[in-house]
Amino acid sequence: MKTRKLLLLLFTFIFVSNVPAQELETIMKQGNDFYQNKQFDEAINSYETILKQGYISSELFYNLGNAYYRVGELGKSILYFEKTLKISPNNEDAAYNLRIANARTVDKIQEIPPLFFVKWWNILLSSFTSATWQIIILVFYVLLLVCIGLYFLVRNLQVQKLAFVFGMLNLFAFVLSVILFISSINREIGSKDGILLKSTISAKISPDAQSNDAFVIHEGIKFEIEDKVGAWAKIKLPDGKVGWLPDTSFEEI
Repeated sequence: MKTRKLLLLLFTFIFVSNVPAQELETIMKQGNDFYQNKQFDEAINSYETILKQGYISSELFYNLGNAYYRVGELGKSILYFEKTLKISPNNEDAAYNLRIANARTVDKIQEIPPLFFVKWWNILLSSFTSATWQIIILVFYVLLLVCIGLYFLVRNLQVQKLAFVFGMLNLFAFVLSVILFISSINREIGSKDGILLKSTISAKISPDAQSNDAFVIHEGIKFEIEDKVGAWAKIKLPDGKVGWLPDTSFEEI
């Protein structure tokens, strides 16, 4: 496990809380000290205290993932590494630790391979958050305006040709970025995944505890949440199997 990035949170929190930021920074530092001294339960309590105040940070999620891994709570460890990557898709340490944690899960389910262009689209889409795509859109928009300005204002044929070529490339990149931004927003809002926190559970064929078992899954498995009925959630595994779980058995990413 990579644990070198146990960071004190300064200005990276997105929060809704009445607790002074300085106080929570102190709690974060205490949590990091507990972790370094191998007092992992105490570290978790410190990090969870911050989380309960409504603070959200990739560093906080990353530290929780490491701490839960150390105490053997594989499901929560995977959950918080996934949460880290949802906020910070390019966090290499979190991705590495997630692979280590996933290697310890019981269920080794083969995902239905997507078509090659769908696979590459998903890779491109997952490279940045929607906020980053907004910045990329702005950059290409400004570059496009510069190219348009050069094309119409500079009376030099060579410059006009270059401005036209680069303008068309920027237009393509701008449109592609807008599409990726919209797709990223739709994924963040519409797509819901969960991580099983129970050591083992039987998924049901319907939202009823008395219904037949559909399949058995184990702690740490990731699945898509397709629907909810009362206290039950319809889930879909990577291999396409569908079943129902009580919503107390897992947590959404």
